[in-house]
Amino acid sequence: MSIETGIQNPEAAEVPPPGGAPAQKKKRAPQGHNRLLTRRDRVTLGLMAGVPTILHVALVWVTALASVALAFTTWDGIGFDSIKWVGLQNFKQLFTDNPQFWPAVEHNIVWFVVLILIPTPFGLFLAVQLDKKIRFTRIYQTAFFLPVVVSLAVTGFVWQLVYNPDTGLINSLIGANKPGHYIDWIGNPHLNLWAVLVAASWRHTGYMMILYLAGLKGVDPSLREASALDGANEWQTFKNVIFPTLRPTNTVVLVVTIIEALRAFDLVFVFNKGAQGTELLSILITNNIIGESSRIGYGSAIAVVLLVISLAVIIPYLIATFRKERRA
Repeated sequence: MSIETGIQNPEAAEVPPPGGAPAQKKKRAPQGHNRLLTRRDRVTLGLMAGVPTILHVALVWVTALASVALAFTTWDGIGFDSIKWVGLQNFKQLFTDNPQFWPAVEHNIVWFVVLILIPTPFGLFLAVQLDKKIRFTRIYQTAFFLPVVVSLAVTGFVWQLVYNPDTGLINSLIGANKPGHYIDWIGNPHLNLWAVLVAASWRHTGYMMILYLAGLKGVDPSLREASALDGANEWQTFKNVIFPTLRPTNTVVLVVTIIEALRAFDLVFVFNKGAQGTELLSILITNNIIGESSRIGYGSAIAVVLLVISLAVIIPYLIATFRKERRA
């Protein structure tokens, strides 16, 4: 009985140490103490969350709101005393007296149409092929995605070499590198926009491939198996089963393509600084704000128009898409 009692009550079996001193019990930390944040932890988390937030607000939101406010003023950038309120005068001048504005809007639209019709489907095609677990798929993915990683300025310099009238790759291949037979891909206003779009599509294809490849990885394999059991071929499976599940990816692709078309700047500026048929809204903003005649208010008005165009296209599409997903 004593043995059983000792086993059932371990505390009763404790033998006091010599000298009669009572046994000291170990102090246990209060429950949940390890989960409490120390002062140092709070300071660290505050800095990690606060500093990026402050920088984002200061560099994005404050500057965007300042640009909207400056759109209704005239300012040469020298001293705040020279800022004068002019109301809608900048916008009236932009829509009526600027011969470059509407061609720039047209070129941005052409940029979007080309990106959505050529490199986007081709990127989807590459993603579908690479999703089949073929050999060396990682090498192919890296090769196609490499132009996205390379700086757009570097990409522009590379394509300048390709389009060089004398020693360029294209003229050398088609025999147009001889005196009197040169094709000026960059200087010809009927060709230079399309030449830049080829370089932009080359880069955009890899971007779309990665986005669609990520979407395809999330498709349930059982859908493919069920479609195969029903006798559907590969094209029918993709059209009726796989592609409808890529609706969230398609939303991202559309938004990204719109943003890429509206913010296009680097390639055009490197090619010919947006002149002679390659005018874009971003080029007009740069030329008016940091050009020879600094017109910050007028350039800000163009930036506001660009912002309104982007929001007017993206927001309704996102709202409609999210409503369809909630109903589904």
